[in-house]
Amino acid sequence: MHVFLCPQMFSNNDEAVINKKLPKELLLRIFSFLDVVTLCRCAQVSRSWNLLALDGSNWQRIDLFDFQRDIEGRVVENISKRCGGFLRKLSLRGCLGVGDSALRTFAQNCRNIELLSLNGCTKITDSTCNSLSKFCPKLKHLDLASCTSITNLSLKALSEGCPLLEQLNISWCDQVTKDGIQALVRCCPGLKGLFLKGCTQLEDEALQHIGAHCPELVTLNLQTCSVCLCLITICRGCHRLQSLCVSGCANITDTILNALGQNCPRLRILEVARCSQLTDVGFTSLARNCHELEKMDLEECVQSLSHCELITDDGIRQLGSGPCAHDRLEVIELDNCPLITDASLEHLKTCHSLDRIELYDCQQITRAGIKRLRTHLPNIKVHAYFAPVTPPPSVGGSRQRFCRCCILL
Repeated sequence: MHVFLCPQMFSNNDEAVINKKLPKELLLRIFSFLDVVTLCRCAQVSRSWNLLALDGSNWQRIDLFDFQRDIEGRVVENISKRCGGFLRKLSLRGCLGVGDSALRTFAQNCRNIELLSLNGCTKITDSTCNSLSKFCPKLKHLDLASCTSITNLSLKALSEGCPLLEQLNISWCDQVTKDGIQALVRCCPGLKGLFLKGCTQLEDEALQHIGAHCPELVTLNLQTCSVCLCLITICRGCHRLQSLCVSGCANITDTILNALGQNCPRLRILEVARCSQLTDVGFTSLARNCHELEKMDLEECVQSLSHCELITDDGIRQLGSGPCAHDRLEVIELDNCPLITDASLEHLKTCHSLDRIELYDCQQITRAGIKRLRTHLPNIKVHAYFAPVTPPPSVGGSRQRFCRCCILL
């Protein structure tokens, strides 16, 4: 449906036709679909539109990231006074000028806030979390990533005043320790997402607390944290886990993969980049039991898949025969796996969802093997490289000869 409005309907005064023809309730409903920038423009049309555009009911969800990131604290205070109890979602991501004072005013005025992103607001301290704890009991999602002044005191405050918290991101808040995690998880049993990337002071004991008190946990990010065998506690206590990132946790072994396979059947995403101790044995156990796997990041796992010099056709056979592989496996990267042969491609021919396979520098893979794979998976994208034969040196000449790849380099 197309609506055509004549110029006379709009005017910079309150006597415009549109204001006479449409009831204010309908105009208010129309304004509720507009973004922040458009609302601000409408507020400049006339007095009546100013009142309608700035009505708190239109400001339930605000994201300033794509609008203006150099805002001052007074802007947040003004927004909070305008929105009051209407505001449910606010993103101040990257607003470096916003500090504790403005957010205290915000918390006092917007007590129904449910989702708040302060990602990169580096001025805030534990004082902001104290304000949220005191005035915002309905808070469910809080993003404090890169707020490096946050300490255990913030987590203790949130645990006391925000019991409905479901998702918390404190990535790169490297002053947080196991004590803060313990206080948080004991009082927020409904936690479903916990992002602890770069929290370098966390110890294995922190994971024990998570495993013991977070039965609803779905997403956990522990990238670059110094954690090890206590991940087993999380596997045993968090059976709903669907996404786990432990990339950069160098001590992770096949024991963890086995525990995931036995306890977390809903696992969909696993990121274990730079976990160099993982082998075929662990991934065999994982593939056998986690039938909903959709994505794995195995970069620089030197004993598995890309750059995995010890992986063999048998490992690929186990992966390809798993229930998840038949319908869900979409991409597999096997670069620099010198032991795999065309037999591995045969093991993958029943993976009907397989869209792309990387085979660079797999010396035992042949063009004939790839051709046979394509007879079963005609739409698959195969990225492979077959080095040209180095030409023999010229007879009787002193000029050095190079193969094509050397010339390109």
